[in-house]
Amino acid sequence: MKFSVERAILLKALGHTQSVVERRNTIPILANILLDAKEGALRLTATDMEIAIVEEVPGVQVTRPGRTTAPAQTLYEIVRKLPDGAVVELDHKGGDAPLTLRAGRFSTSLPVLPVEDFPSMTEGALPHQFKLEAAKLRGMIARTRFAISTEETRYYLNGIYLHVAEDATGKKLRAAATDGHRLARVETDLPDGAAGMPGVIIPRKTVNELNKLAEETRDEIEFRLSDTKISFRVGTVTLTSKLIDGTFPDYERVIPRNNDKVMEVGTQAFAQAVGRVAAISSERSRPVKLSISSDNLLLTASSAEQGEAREELDDGLVTYASSPIEIGFQARYLNDITEQVGETLRFKFSDGSAPTVVQDAADDDALYVLMPMRV
Repeated sequence: MKFSVERAILLKALGHTQSVVERRNTIPILANILLDAKEGALRLTATDMEIAIVEEVPGVQVTRPGRTTAPAQTLYEIVRKLPDGAVVELDHKGGDAPLTLRAGRFSTSLPVLPVEDFPSMTEGALPHQFKLEAAKLRGMIARTRFAISTEETRYYLNGIYLHVAEDATGKKLRAAATDGHRLARVETDLPDGAAGMPGVIIPRKTVNELNKLAEETRDEIEFRLSDTKISFRVGTVTLTSKLIDGTFPDYERVIPRNNDKVMEVGTQAFAQAVGRVAAISSERSRPVKLSISSDNLLLTASSAEQGEAREELDDGLVTYASSPIEIGFQARYLNDITEQVGETLRFKFSDGSAPTVVQDAADDDALYVLMPMRV
């Protein structure tokens, strides 16, 4: 195998593929990337046995077609540190011979492993297919992934639950995530072809890799899925992933329907106030108490070492007309939500110990549920 390609083109492809490779591997071949050079094109493949990413690189000058593997992280770091405008030549004579890399006056050799040892994540039948605009997908991911659980024992919460739901306005494509302390749910119009899809749980790592790819395009992203596997086509990149084999909980049961105490507050002013009062505490949970009365909000936080911090919001920033209420939340949870909301936050309370609904006052597509803390 022998080919040459511009550094910028190769670096972008390596950036996509090497990111799925785990830095610590008990199986040596999983630390490698598969290079497959054919006439005028190069295909790069990387996998960790749960995710596989394939990128097709056009405009490659292939002198000798062939396939080999090379250490993903090492190859990426070398190409990244080459000067802009460099032309990279990769040459493998076959067998156990090393892979030679040349760029200008620089040259090095990299060890290879047999192509036959490289695992294949064959897609199999993926009968459900639809497309979604990249901007919509980015929005769904941004507004839900912060609530994905990191508790490995509840593995079925370690991803985003993508499914079809129906309400009074019709069927929607809905994404949900929860860690047991908070719930994030966002929906969009149901794309053509998605009506019959099964509900699937997309793993956290896959969500993160997909988000990186979606940030680089404005085009539609193609979804293909079955009960056990999902594939995304983003331009010249195909990301294939196993799905979490588990049952996502019936999250609709925890969404309060009769919270009648409604507060609206300016998002920026609220987020800044939360940050200031929470700064007094070094605790990870950093609880913040909200004391709410008529068109007035008092935020307080306390620390055994630093005492108490407080800030009051009123003067048109807060709208509230129900009976007074006191309730506490983790500052980090509040900040995660305010980062996804527009100009005005809407809180719907029941009492100081019941789950609270939070929404963007101007956008009903996203809904959040927060469990209160004792403060």
